Amino acid sequence: MFSSPPTPPPSAENCLMTASTTLRKAKQAALTLLVLLFWVAVWFLIALIVDKEILVASPIAVFKRLSASLADGLFRKSIALSIVRIFGGFFAGVIVSVLLALLTSFSKAAKALLEPMLHIIKSTPVASFILLALVWLDRQLLPTFIAFLMVLPILWANITAGIRETPKSLSEVADVFGASERQKIGFLYIPSAMPYFLAGCRSCLGLAWKAGVAAEVLCTPRDSLGRLLYESKMYYDTTGIFTYTLTVIVLSIVIEKLVIALLRPIERHFGA
Repeated sequence: MFSSPPTPPPSAENCLMTASTTLRKAKQAALTLLVLLFWVAVWFLIALIVDKEILVASPIAVFKRLSASLADGLFRKSIALSIVRIFGGFFAGVIVSVLLALLTSFSKAAKALLEPMLHIIKSTPVASFILLALVWLDRQLLPTFIAFLMVLPILWANITAGIRETPKSLSEVADVFGASERQKIGFLYIPSAMPYFLAGCRSCLGLAWKAGVAAEVLCTPRDSLGRLLYESKMYYDTTGIFTYTLTVIVLSIVIEKLVIALLRPIERHFGA
């Protein structure tokens, strides 16, 4: 039997590049950790100087509460349901934004009719939407609706800008070769708009999360991080406020990193 040829050893240049990349990542991780430790130390000193837990909870008290909360099934359920509510609104906003951007880009009547709505949503304070939606919607749905509204105008505007950036010369060439509107959308407009779409998704992600949690604080749906924050405020539980705020921040960072990692292959494919 013939044996397969031996795998050639990696070149010295490839080894050096890999080592350089690993070292750079290690330095970045170390720097991030040092910055984090610095701000935790500042927080600890402020708590020490104030010396009143009702005003500033210490990092030790917060981390103890967080450890105890993570063992509580209700806390974990609140995290899960907040994520489902808010990111349900985020993904609904993405879908509707894509559809409206396509509609208003290729129909002057739709653009004239719907563009004022875009400006109204962008100009209205989030708090006004939350208070109005409290009248219209069940409180369980309100965070989803608010997250949806945060995504809609930004992503709609981004996708529309991307479609407008499609070179007219390419569209004319497609017309010469008899391309249908569906083919032009698939092969011209979507690749042109994709970098704008991805940038909009990254921008909207944190905004939808923060606005969704703010909506939860005001409407206090069952089993939510916003309700836990509201109840901590009602009972002057500053340690609880710090703990749940830290949870919101950490979740925001983790979810953003995960979504960016999921979008990276698409970015590479379209050169975004």
